[in-house]
This record gives sequence, structure tokens and C-alpha cells, in this order.
Amino acid sequence: MDEVDLAAVLLRLTLGGTMIAHGWNHAFGGGGLPGTARWFESIGIRPGRLHALLATMTEVGAGVMLLLGLGNALAAAGVVGVMLVALVSNHLKNGFFIFRPGEGYEYVLMITISALALAALGPGRISLDHVLGIHLDGPAGLALTALAGGVGAGVLLGLCWRPGRPTDATST
Repeated sequence: MDEVDLAAVLLRLTLGGTMIAHGWNHAFGGGGLPGTARWFESIGIRPGRLHALLATMTEVGAGVMLLLGLGNALAAAGVVGVMLVALVSNHLKNGFFIFRPGEGYEYVLMITISALALAALGPGRISLDHVLGIHLDGPAGLALTALAGGVGAGVLLGLCWRPGRPTDATST
């Protein structure tokens, strides 16, 4: 195993495991899927139940694909898509640092950039993509991941995100 393969495996395991845990928490942590749906509704992503289910399936599915090194660029696009939706709909307004009230965007930004880097790097030789002869990395893998993840997030936000309007304290 060379240094590129080692880097790819480390990125895949970290991103894949993180996404599976994140999706699992949406489904079974705290208030479970109904709680996640209510939270999505509260930040303006509607219908909440549908998007809670889609986000959970995307996170777990992309995570498993990354762990296996299967469809690396598409799995990374799933990560980019859900993280961009989280960035825009919830974290961006809170500033950079995650420890700020409402949670800043440093965490979702790092996951997004890591997924883009993995798409450019490729899954490495210790992957199902390598076994199957799928070689979609470099500029093409990065472009596919950025385009698919960005367009997916943009379409979802454009069609389904309706953030609440701030209340004007001076109006009666």
C-alpha cells in the first residue's frame, strides 16, 4: 500500500463512518426520525418527514459506499449534497466556529471539503472501485462530485427550503 492508498483509506473510513453515524443518529438518536423531521420543519425544510428520511438514507448509503470504496465520486457527491444543505439552511448564519450558539459551519465545511478531496484523490487500490475497474478520480471525479452534490443541494434548497421570516419587533 502506498501513501495515496493509505490517504484514500483513511479518508474513506473517516468520512464513511462519520456519515453512517450521522444518519444513524437521525434515525435512532434523540427523537428518532420523527424528531429529525420536526427539526427539519423548524429550520424550514419541508416536508420534514420526507427530508428526514432522504437525508438519513443518503448519509447511511453514502457512508457504506465510502467504506467499501464503491462509487466513490457518487458517494462523495451524496456527502457534499447533504453537507451543503446543512451549511446553507442551518450553520452559515451562525459564523465559523461550531461551538458558537446554533453551531457554526466549520464542521460541515470540513466534511464537504474532505469529500471533494476524496473525489479528486480517488478511493485507492483497496476499494471495490479498483476491483471493478472503475477509475473516476482526478479532475473528472472532483467535477462530478462537486456538480452532482452542488446541483442536488441547490435543487433541494430551491424547491423545499422556506426559512421562517424574522419577526420585526417594531411591527404591531
